[in-house]
Amino acid sequence: MYEKNGEQYYICDAHIALWDGRASNHKNIHGKQFIDCFYDYHKNLSPEEVVWDYDTYTYYGEQRLLKDLFEDGYVDHAIFQPAILSDFYKNGFGQTEAALALTRANPGKLTYNHAWDPRYEEAGLEQLRKDADRMGLKGVKLYTAEWHGDSRGYKLDSPWSRRYLEECLKLGIKNIHVHKGPTIRPLDRDAFDVADIDQVATDYTELNFIVEHVGLPRLEDFCWIATQEPNVYGGLAVAMPFIHTRPKYFAQILGELLYWIGEDRILFSSDYAIWTPKWLIEKFVDFQIPADLTEYAPITVEQKKKILGLNAAALYDLDVPEELRLPADAGSREEAVAS
Repeated sequence: MYEKNGEQYYICDAHIALWDGRASNHKNIHGKQFIDCFYDYHKNLSPEEVVWDYDTYTYYGEQRLLKDLFEDGYVDHAIFQPAILSDFYKNGFGQTEAALALTRANPGKLTYNHAWDPRYEEAGLEQLRKDADRMGLKGVKLYTAEWHGDSRGYKLDSPWSRRYLEECLKLGIKNIHVHKGPTIRPLDRDAFDVADIDQVATDYTELNFIVEHVGLPRLEDFCWIATQEPNVYGGLAVAMPFIHTRPKYFAQILGELLYWIGEDRILFSSDYAIWTPKWLIEKFVDFQIPADLTEYAPITVEQKKKILGLNAAALYDLDVPEELRLPADAGSREEAVAS
């Protein structure tokens, strides 16, 4: 929980990871390329005083994660969104078993989402069923640009992807998080294009599609899709750190999102450990649309509370303390959180 000027904010960090980017885990040169690109994002977009050294960044471990999120970072609940990247890392980039064990050891604080890849076809479907049962999955995180043998990506609207989405419906996995943002070396930029969200959001209205990184640098494409599809949400991972390096650009991103999809479908994410939540939350609570950007309305405290945690809490049925909820008459989303 974060408190400022007499206001209390429930914080749900909707996009975190526990990874192993050490050289000992690299399967090939692409493992180094990937973690180095991650580190460049961290180093170039963070305030100088919160930049980590490279060795810590490649492997920070469970205790550092707990401290950065829950002791120092004001976070009430956080959701793992792993990238497996088995073509680049011997034991996977996202540490499935360690993250799952940490989730079980911290009930009420962590949710573990896993991943699937439609290119595994029938074997992958069977694995999804086992994972859903063992892990108690409420959501998945998909990396449509992930490499698999000779394939350098897949589309959500492909026949096999649709079979996996249908299986998610059967299994009660309703939150489909999809990386649709800036490319990460060596992955291909166009494999992260947002266009395939359009068809599946229309066809699977019982699923929630959370577009991580709000489609950047394709924000306009994302907004035009999401405004027509009420089950499409925007995750602010990657967008958030521009609040420091390019605040006017961040204001434009947030202003466009509020204009097109509204305050109920935007989710705060630190993208830990690319960035840490503490400074992002502090800056966001203090942030206001610059006066010269007259086409955007000022951001209200209620909107900030929704974005920082209440929206994600509604998607994941999290138990928000009564004192951190908004009044029921403030809107339908708060009623859903409070119920």
